Amino acid sequence: MPIVVNLDVMMAKRKMSLSELAGRVDLTLANLSILKNNHAKAVRFTTLEAICRALDCQPGDILEYVSEQGQDGEGEP
Repeated sequence: MPIVVNLDVMMAKRKMSLSELAGRVDLTLANLSILKNNHAKAVRFTTLEAICRALDCQPGDILEYVSEQGQDGEGEP
């Protein structure tokens, strides 16, 4: 998957648990876990905004584009 969610990294940097973040952004623990574990197919901007507000970060701190070529080692040298 070309878009990687680094939510766990930001949560660790802010020393925040998943349940604490879920409460702050008003999401169920299950839905936030789906996002954290990179299983989400989409995220609403309002959700992303709430997460960024709670973690005091930018969207780019959470979402990362990774080239598919880079993942399998068959990209340019």
